[in-house]
Amino acid sequence: MSRRVKDLTTEELRSRYEGVDSVLLVDPTGIDANMNNALRGDLRSKSVRLQVVKNSLARRAFAGGPLEPMGPLLEGPNALVTGGDSIVDAAKVVADWGKKKVGLLKIRGAMVEGEVLGAAEASELAKMPGRRELHQQVVGLSLSPGARLVGALMGPAGVIAGCLRAIIEKAEAA
Repeated sequence: MSRRVKDLTTEELRSRYEGVDSVLLVDPTGIDANMNNALRGDLRSKSVRLQVVKNSLARRAFAGGPLEPMGPLLEGPNALVTGGDSIVDAAKVVADWGKKKVGLLKIRGAMVEGEVLGAAEASELAKMPGRRELHQQVVGLSLSPGARLVGALMGPAGVIAGCLRAIIEKAEAA
């Protein structure tokens, strides 16, 4: 690859990843063309992007940026996975594909908001709740005290209403 092409590729990578602070690093070894197309189509439908990048160009592009600490993880064939609602969603999609096709798409590491994670830690990302699930949990937790309060207020009122109904039915029967 000529020097000019390397510089152009490095600049393209730098501009593509300059605002990214969370990346998943996977090993795409063993994926054939058909599976690659199916994988990329599935990822695209979930707004996740997979890009195979030459390690030396990635190190040059990440130098001085938020992804620079990922340099030591860039060994052997690698692909960068970004996008989705969060890095957790991307990790879940990759982990699902790894389960479907045993031994393929091994997670090698990740960078989450400036912190570099090893393979084991990055694999745990797939087990965490995603951003949507966390939002649902927060909303549920914020609504539960109000629901409990309404239940506590309605409980005695229901008992009183039941007693009044019984008294009215007795009076009507007599």
